[in-house]
Amino acid sequence: MINMDWIEATEKMYADHDFAVEVGIGDQPALLVIDLITAFTDPETDLGSDVDSVLSQTNRLLDAFREHELPRYFTTVAYEESYGDAGYFIEKVPALRELKLGTEAVEIDDRIAPVADERVILKKYASAFFGTDLETELTTNRVDTLVLVGVTTSGCIRATAIDSLQHGYRTIVPADAVGDRAEGPHKANLFDINAKYGDVVETDDVLAVLDDEVQA
Repeated sequence: MINMDWIEATEKMYADHDFAVEVGIGDQPALLVIDLITAFTDPETDLGSDVDSVLSQTNRLLDAFREHELPRYFTTVAYEESYGDAGYFIEKVPALRELKLGTEAVEIDDRIAPVADERVILKKYASAFFGTDLETELTTNRVDTLVLVGVTTSGCIRATAIDSLQHGYRTIVPADAVGDRAEGPHKANLFDINAKYGDVVETDDVLAVLDDEVQA
């Protein structure tokens, strides 16, 4: 079991030095569902893990964003048969060879399947911004806040959170709606995201803000 006693001491140190200030949710939030595809949600695959609770919380957020008619996007990762579009990423993580274009492995999990005009953005690397047209979509829809859910906390969630901040968006990560293959990387990266890149909250916190905005 990983000892996480360092968190309390580091939280105090960061707080004393003006880290981890809350930025909050803006006027036009969007939900970005990152890589909840079969290869990642099936624990039997080399890339997968048990993320049933993540799927459950993601569904709650999807329902709310749909109800309030706020933007929703999904991402997947998939490669050509030659893997020429995978670069050295696939050399570093050979398990990514499971992610072939056109296969069930790269389809969004049926439990959170996109509906209507919800887009699935194809990416090749960790960040949902890198090499995609996500920024164009967000600008078109006047988005000022990105709520990130999905997997993995230490990989694609973290990379997207950093790029989200760098592209000028308020960044929100519900801790119970993101997951990883191990507790250590999950907790450490949530801690660091909250310290530097975005607000780490709970799904209930996001839902409460959405409800308050509707009632206002």
